[in-house]
Amino acid sequence: MTADRNAHDRLSPELLFPSPRPEVESLHAYSAPLEGRRQMLRLDFNENTIGPSPKVVEALRAIPADHIAIYPEYDGLKEAVVANLGLPLQPDQVGLFNGVDAAIHAIFHAYGDRGETLLTTTPTFGYYTPCAQMQGMAIEAIPYEGEGFAFPLERIRNALQGAPRLLLICNPNNPTGTRLAPERILELAAAAPQTLVVVDELYEAFTGDSLLPLADFSALPNLLVLRSLAKTAGLAGLRIGFTIGHAAVVDRISRVTGPYDINSFAVTAAFAALNDQAYVDDYVAEVIQARAWMAEQLRAAGVRHHLEGGNYLLIWPQGDPAAVDQALREAGILVRAMTGKPLIDGSLRVSIGTLEQMQRFWAAYRRIEAIPA
Repeated sequence: MTADRNAHDRLSPELLFPSPRPEVESLHAYSAPLEGRRQMLRLDFNENTIGPSPKVVEALRAIPADHIAIYPEYDGLKEAVVANLGLPLQPDQVGLFNGVDAAIHAIFHAYGDRGETLLTTTPTFGYYTPCAQMQGMAIEAIPYEGEGFAFPLERIRNALQGAPRLLLICNPNNPTGTRLAPERILELAAAAPQTLVVVDELYEAFTGDSLLPLADFSALPNLLVLRSLAKTAGLAGLRIGFTIGHAAVVDRISRVTGPYDINSFAVTAAFAALNDQAYVDDYVAEVIQARAWMAEQLRAAGVRHHLEGGNYLLIWPQGDPAAVDQALREAGILVRAMTGKPLIDGSLRVSIGTLEQMQRFWAAYRRIEAIPA
């Protein structure tokens, strides 16, 4: 017995548990440095920087204790999303998910298969790639073009001729802010009926050029839009996101999720947030104002930056980016280093908050970089 135990102890760790699929073995877990952020000015993850509507907080506090003990109910939530959008959609065209990350995972689970191809751009949101890898998909990531990070429209058009399984466009793109006109996206979807064209519109509110008002999902059933209440309504901590598209596609994606993926608190908060669009609109307007102010300061100071869409910008420090990042952290301000990202290595992504918050950031950044007044 002792000899057998000693022999077991000498086995390599890989032999002590069942082997996962080869695709999983080659993955690295998607992780982000989310600890120790609560007392800081959080300009690192493009979140709402002031919190949700007071009506959301009031609704959460009013949840009866016995409701915590029962599974969540979703009656009316899809209808509330449709009403908030104000578009001729049906409730079965809306899918409910535990954040857009879960929706993205479900899309790949439902439609991605080994040997098929994900077509996307680079740099873009980092979660698309591991979702494709876990399905054994090939990835064709086409770089944005030039110093202005223009969308590589012709190269995407050409790549669609190979009938990739999925085309994923973040619009406006995170982290470059690149925007593609809705009409061009509709053209891409029409030209590739065998490709599911997924448009990630999490930051659309800050640019105002959604394709939803133009989309006819009956004519383009291969088109799917992602939306969230994280960036605008301040519900990132509760995790709730939506897919909007043809009912049959939404149904297939919903089939690969759990029966109660969205918790009761998120449902309650979503109803309250959707019913207080004025609060969201006011916050978005304040961010747009602060974004314009920030761009003016950067231009006047001659600081290299890129700002096109979304509630974020890219900035290239004169000093060592890691040192600037750390100095900002020590000043109580968090930004996101783009270290190793194609085309934008050496930059910092800075989320845009309120005017007061951006004034605080700019004062700290000027001091760190010794930018004269």
